[in-house]
Amino acid sequence: MMAECSPEAYRPFRRILIANRGEIACRVIRAAHAAGFETVAVYSEQDRDSLHVLMADQAVHIGSSQPASSYLNIASICNAIQASGADAVHPGYGFLSENAEFAQAVLATGAVWIGPTPQSIRAMGNKARAKELMLAAGVRCIPGYEGLDQSDSNLLAQAVKIGFPVMVKAAAGGGGRGMRLVLSADQLPNALARARTESMQAFGSEELILERAMTCAHHVEIQIAGDVFGNVVHFGERDCSVQRRHQKIIEESPSPAVDETLRTRMGVMAVQAARSIHYVGVGTIECLLNNDGEFYFMEMNTRLQVEHAVTEAVYGVDLVAMQFELAQGSALSMTQDQVQFKGHAIEVRLTAEDVAAGFLPQSGVIARWQSPEYLEGIRVDHCLRDDTIVSSYYDSMIAKIIAVAESRDLALARLSGALKQTVVLGIPTNQPFLSAVLEHPEFRAGQATTDFVERHRSGGLLDQQHPDSRTVIWAAVAAQGLLDTFIAVDTPQRDSNERVLASVISTITLHAMAAGVTAQAARSRTQRWIVALQARPDGVLQGRLETGSGTEPNPWIALRHRPRDFVSTCADGVVEVFVQGRAWAFKLDDSAAATHTQSANGLIRAPLGARVATVLVRQGERVKSGQTLAVLESMKMEHAVIAPFDGTIDELKVIEGAQVRSGAQLMRVTALLA
Repeated sequence: MMAECSPEAYRPFRRILIANRGEIACRVIRAAHAAGFETVAVYSEQDRDSLHVLMADQAVHIGSSQPASSYLNIASICNAIQASGADAVHPGYGFLSENAEFAQAVLATGAVWIGPTPQSIRAMGNKARAKELMLAAGVRCIPGYEGLDQSDSNLLAQAVKIGFPVMVKAAAGGGGRGMRLVLSADQLPNALARARTESMQAFGSEELILERAMTCAHHVEIQIAGDVFGNVVHFGERDCSVQRRHQKIIEESPSPAVDETLRTRMGVMAVQAARSIHYVGVGTIECLLNNDGEFYFMEMNTRLQVEHAVTEAVYGVDLVAMQFELAQGSALSMTQDQVQFKGHAIEVRLTAEDVAAGFLPQSGVIARWQSPEYLEGIRVDHCLRDDTIVSSYYDSMIAKIIAVAESRDLALARLSGALKQTVVLGIPTNQPFLSAVLEHPEFRAGQATTDFVERHRSGGLLDQQHPDSRTVIWAAVAAQGLLDTFIAVDTPQRDSNERVLASVISTITLHAMAAGVTAQAARSRTQRWIVALQARPDGVLQGRLETGSGTEPNPWIALRHRPRDFVSTCADGVVEVFVQGRAWAFKLDDSAAATHTQSANGLIRAPLGARVATVLVRQGERVKSGQTLAVLESMKMEHAVIAPFDGTIDELKVIEGAQVRSGAQLMRVTALLA
């Protein structure tokens, strides 16, 4: 039996340091400000201009971009606590959130730790020790090995005893890191080596456990909360069965696989587990649920979960605000009888990944971000804006989109609609894959289990898709700079003051882009289109695809109306468009086209998000082809804006020192008449 927590460790505070980054840091900062607390952000070199840094009242630099030098650097974060005058620390999730030594170090600074005691973290933060405690308490656990002998020879012997397939897991953490499914004995040595490396990088520990692989089950977890007086309640369950690489990507509450009787049984177990370690704060008990209704304890997460938002939506609670209250020594504000859920909530994790290449994480710059959070029943947790850098140093999740409604069907409909109105340009994401999962009959029926993605991998769920003809033509229009200059009308009547396009045909060659390096992705790079664009005398722009193979081209398509949801960016020889609920990227045929995309018809746009360092021309000034018109500065590099031809500056829309986003109009050059 563990010693009870010290009530003195939980007391009032006024200034919270958030020892994390990204969307969870933004989420905690918003909740803290709403509750009247001051906030302190910490940031690595990579995150110097991140949104969470701008949102906080203070910000402290804690090290270089590598996590080990910053967000995993206990000494650096403790120095930030003292330098900022913070008297409480919220760890978020991931990084050091389940590190007992970090919690102890925070307490040693005199600050309040917004979370369970270090003793509780040690008891449940390590999967091996947690299973030992639960087994001693009579809780059913997945059969496996949690021993101290970590030699390869012993782990192989234990795996044979358990029976293949087995799951290798990092004992010190979660989130799918340090986790490998092993189908046979010959695969085990490599799996152990990779799991140890990944676990050390993520959690600072190489300790592993083995478990019997239950590959066709529901992953169900119970949300609990406990106070310093020994009261514990649960807030029902979440279903997190849809996963890739053993990491969750879609979560919902309540679970379609759990009825009221089972919910009560699982809740009783979760509350008992939390009470056994005198748990204070918000936490989660994770289980696997078989088709026969039997469930097995896997682990306890002694922190806030990524998927906490779906529980908040159906139970009407703010779990972060509850963490603040419990960390100040307050009693829970409700009893179990008062905990009631209403409706249904579903969440998807939007990640920067190339799905067709095996969910390969991607890094780069988000040129355009538009959130659907204005829609009814939709919540979006993110730390994004135009020109946000997605770094290879950190997790690939960039946002969470949550829908809540009276029924599961309506929540699904709302989430599908919101996902199709979420614009991310500049970097590949899993957005089309998420839409496909939400529309899949098995998921819609609530029958998806942990092997759902793998079972449907060969059924087209992960295949690289291809754009239709109209999408390609609209991409060519955007690449040619014609979106703002062509006049699409249905009748030949025209106002004499309107700009008239010459009735000429231009062509542009586009290549499909794929982020991955797999054979399938490489093949998609060979797909190319030659697009012919023509401005008719009546002002209607039309286009068609030419195959380039000697066959007849497709018919002309009149582009009378720009698609309602159309968004585009164009920079560095790449045009990206968002249309009909998804993004596409095309590379132009040659390097000369990169300049052309920025200046066709004299419209000059910013090729990247940047600060305007210098403006070298004035309104009405004559310029020569190739003349430098302005200089942009971004990430300590300069980019010259060049005149595309001889002409006159007839629109000048920037001033020195201004920040411009990628694709923003800077000026227009009108060609001199011959």
